[in-house]
Amino acid sequence: MENLRLLFDAPILTVQLLLDGILIGAIFALAAYGMMLVWGVLNIINVAQGELVMLGGYVAFFLFKAGINPLFGVPVAAALLFVVGWLLYRVVIFRIVDKDLFISILATFGLSILIQQLAKVAFSPDVRTPQAGFGTISMFGGAVTVTWIKIISFAAALTTGGVLVWFLRGTRMGQAIRATAQNARAARVMGIDTDRVYAWTFGVNAAICGASGALVAMTYLVDPYIGLPYTIRSFMIVIVAGLGNISAVLATAIGLGAAENISAFLFGAEYQIAFVYGLLVVILISRRIVLARQRRYLA
Repeated sequence: MENLRLLFDAPILTVQLLLDGILIGAIFALAAYGMMLVWGVLNIINVAQGELVMLGGYVAFFLFKAGINPLFGVPVAAALLFVVGWLLYRVVIFRIVDKDLFISILATFGLSILIQQLAKVAFSPDVRTPQAGFGTISMFGGAVTVTWIKIISFAAALTTGGVLVWFLRGTRMGQAIRATAQNARAARVMGIDTDRVYAWTFGVNAAICGASGALVAMTYLVDPYIGLPYTIRSFMIVIVAGLGNISAVLATAIGLGAAENISAFLFGAEYQIAFVYGLLVVILISRRIVLARQRRYLA
């Protein structure tokens, strides 16, 4: 109650929390874009989504350790993670395409644990933070401050959404992905190599996650255990926004970022992840109730 009273007494603090939440929500949107793509095309819920984000964060960190500005980690992480995503598809994911959705959850959950444990052995469980070195800007006489890397992240989310739309609509592979998402069997009849389309889709997903992870590392931190919260956030955003709606994904991610930031202030940072998990339960229950009512109405 004390923190809630503080928000009413100092409205400028609410502006700071909302602004930070909106900007961090853009990073959530990046990972959600990839999950939406994989879910819509391969009909797979990728529980290892957050681990791909984590790997992208380590790319930025090791570039920083090598004396290179970690901002270069965004394109580098995207390129490297595309290769990782392609390999993961060829080794694991192709085996669960066209299988039951629950099988994909189990398989990618196992993949998530494997990547997490390998990262812990390879990189150690220590928390790492590469310094982007872009500084901050002040507003309202210094009452509100924003780091430049958060603004860059927001711009990156908008740019990624635009590039994704262009890729899906303006390239032959993008058109093949859209055709496969609509009807994979008809796409095969028309001569589209759906296996190659699936590999490209998973690779693009991993590339988006890699770019997101590089921004996460510069904005906050990276360690082998950050993956699951980003998977949960991505899943929630896609559930609320729906498949194929890129603008709704961004709007939902921004809303989640703002809600998360305010809840962390009100209840304490130690309850921030608990808030995310609790919100997921509420959303799933709500969706179930809505779907049950729709079925009764149609019946």
